[in-house]
Amino acid sequence: MQKWRCVPCDYVYDPAQGDPDNGVAPGTAFADLPEEWVCPECGAGKELFEKAD
Repeated sequence: MQKWRCVPCDYVYDPAQGDPDNGVAPGTAFADLPEEWVCPECGAGKELFEKAD
């Protein structure tokens, strides 16, 4: 699955790991994250993420 990088802080969302601390199960694709989900490092919205290489 595609990883996504937060432009402001460089946090990388890895779908294989999810974001369990914020209720996102491993295996959750970026597109399937809830609209209200934000970067756990800096609070940026999903619109500030880009595909990681």
